[in-house]
Amino acid sequence: MEIPMSYVKANQVGIVVLVILSFVFTPWILLALWLIELAGLLSGGRYNLFVRVAKPFLHPEGKETQAAELTRFNNALAVIFLTLSVLSFSLGWPVAGIVFAAMLLAAAGAALLGYCIGCTVYFQYKQFRHRFSR
Repeated sequence: MEIPMSYVKANQVGIVVLVILSFVFTPWILLALWLIELAGLLSGGRYNLFVRVAKPFLHPEGKETQAAELTRFNNALAVIFLTLSVLSFSLGWPVAGIVFAAMLLAAAGAALLGYCIGCTVYFQYKQFRHRFSR
């Protein structure tokens, strides 16, 4: 199954905007972002708020797509970084919380600019699994 890149980009824009807002206003905005990304991950993308809001404005037919497996992997990475960030803030470790949120911001921002860090990590992960599955 393939996911239209316009949906992937809508999610990335949502991540970038909410992480920046969390830096400007309050880190607890990351909790809302965590809920959005977790809902998307658990539902296979069907309940990702950013995609649902953008979908009526997007026309993905015949355009670039991304493998659903890769999209799921990238979404899982986002949930992991958000979990670590929110947990860090909850434990009173704001520097760690900011670092994890900044790493997610960097990854989503780079993807919007054309370089998918999560894709590189996924490729290396698959290579690692292949080498040790013999």
